Amino acid sequence: MSNERIEFIEKPALINNQARLLYVSSSKYEGDWHSQLHSHHFTELFYVTKGCGGFKIGADEFNVQENDFVIINPNTMHTEVSRDRNPLEYIVIAIDGISFEIPEDSLKDYISCNYANYKNEILFYLNLMVKESQAKNELYDDMCQQLMQVLLINILRLNRINVSLTQGKTIRKEIFMIKNYIDRNYHKEITLDTLAEKTHMNKFYLAHEFKNDVGVSPISYLLQRRIYESKYLLRDTDLSISQISTILGFSSLSYFAQAFKKSTNFSPLQYRKNHQKYNK
Repeated sequence: MSNERIEFIEKPALINNQARLLYVSSSKYEGDWHSQLHSHHFTELFYVTKGCGGFKIGADEFNVQENDFVIINPNTMHTEVSRDRNPLEYIVIAIDGISFEIPEDSLKDYISCNYANYKNEILFYLNLMVKESQAKNELYDDMCQQLMQVLLINILRLNRINVSLTQGKTIRKEIFMIKNYIDRNYHKEITLDTLAEKTHMNKFYLAHEFKNDVGVSPISYLLQRRIYESKYLLRDTDLSISQISTILGFSSLSYFAQAFKKSTNFSPLQYRKNHQKYNK
């Protein structure tokens, strides 16, 4: 009988101790996708599962297609765009606590590659994470966290890169879920009661903790998010101001105009005249 025992050298497990999964999401372009440059305090990993489109990251723009993989480090301005004839579909995971080390000779502030040759093993973990997060069975969050760690190790091996710890303000998972819900549903009617019901938190405690982590109350953040989106619609579309007000979930046109002017010192019409690409 032969027996071989492998001894493991005791050392800090960087990924295990520091990387924290914030969310996993499966997205598809369906015509209501407004591409706006934005940034996060965490790292995002995108895997294109179908279709084609593009990414804008900082000053760079590049095309993506099926099996392309994009890593975007914290605090990097970026957005995704789709092609109407072949809509973009992707899985994205958000990870707090780490960033990927960009090679010193690279002029880019992101990492992109194609995993067509490794799609079975990479998509196995990503699809299982999506399935677990949707089913929400017992200990699903622990399962997703462990799957993320295995996925990260595979990515580090394939790309021959390292990760480093990130420092800075972090948002608790519960508060991040509220913020993410607002980011995805700002056009709907949202109240403090709505958020409390979805998170099973006391609404006063929720508001207090959200302000501690984000800096403003949930309803103030909702308003900021709507104003931010309205600037894009005023600049880059020919929708009427009334239509924009309705699309973004404002209770009335007058309230939209009042809130917009308070935030920007311009009325929506003045802002459009200053920035509008469409000459009527």
